[in-house]
Amino acid sequence: MENLQPIFGMTISQLQAVVAELGLPKFTAKQIADWLYKKNITSFDEMTNISKKAKELLSARFTFGIEPPIKESVSQDGTKKYLYKVGDNRYVEAAYIPDRDRATLCVSCQSGCKMGCKFCNTGLQGFGGNLSTNQILNQIKALPEFEKLTNLVFMGMGEPMDNLDNIMQALEILTADYGFAMSPHRMTLSTVGLVPALSQFLQKTDVHLAISVHNPFPDERAEIMPIEKAQPLKRALDMVRQYDFRHQRRFSAEYIMIQGFNDSPRHARELASILQGIPSRVNLIRYHEHPGSDFHASSDIRIHEFQQILEQRGIITTIRASRGEDINAACGLLSTKEMNG
Repeated sequence: MENLQPIFGMTISQLQAVVAELGLPKFTAKQIADWLYKKNITSFDEMTNISKKAKELLSARFTFGIEPPIKESVSQDGTKKYLYKVGDNRYVEAAYIPDRDRATLCVSCQSGCKMGCKFCNTGLQGFGGNLSTNQILNQIKALPEFEKLTNLVFMGMGEPMDNLDNIMQALEILTADYGFAMSPHRMTLSTVGLVPALSQFLQKTDVHLAISVHNPFPDERAEIMPIEKAQPLKRALDMVRQYDFRHQRRFSAEYIMIQGFNDSPRHARELASILQGIPSRVNLIRYHEHPGSDFHASSDIRIHEFQQILEQRGIITTIRASRGEDINAACGLLSTKEMNG
């Protein structure tokens, strides 16, 4: 069984190649996709319109590939954090955030992360590996609240642009008519700004984009985000300016507020300056303290002053509510370091 590939997470073209190789009718690929992405089943035996022979051939080559989370943590504010096993001694976390008429899942794309951002607990964990398309989508489909989901944010563990092939395949399945048929405008992907991958993402999807800014001055940003030295933020923002964010697609700048480091009026004015020419909104995020970091959160007064400066310069600015902090599910807190072997 360990050598069998999961079939959940395959695109329609991959399924067509599978049925051709197995000598099955072409229409079987569409039938399989319907069962995988539109029905609530977890085994080949439940595919009632597929022949017994076809199910036997599929079972000999593939596992179904939907695995439930192995642990659930519940916050006092209703947020839930789910732990998924993604290989030998590797795990990821996903955060489910209900909020009145919205229900958002924060999805992970890597076990750990290579980016090494100093404010992020996942970054302190180090890198464990990319998640497969199956492992990315499994966080969504195996979620106990799957039927309630309205929005997806790829802001969990890992850097999506560092696992682009699997992210793009997952987005295809999520948005395609043969797949989950979800609107791309119900999804947001967050990145530190890896330019080559960013270009492909912008060209081939309509998913909302968020870039982790966290400091508008390159030398200061490099102190907390090593990627700034190799791929400057300016390069990513220059690329964003080439695309249309004036209609349904949205661009956001993510900005964690760190006391005494990036929360001064000088930083607010420069942030507004570097965002000129980009229809954007800024999400101000309270810093969540964790072991291994010497940073502290900005005061509420300072955060509101920062917001006011940006709004005076015509930039829509929101202060993101902290959710799930008591179960380490809030922004920057996801980590499975203690569980990894």
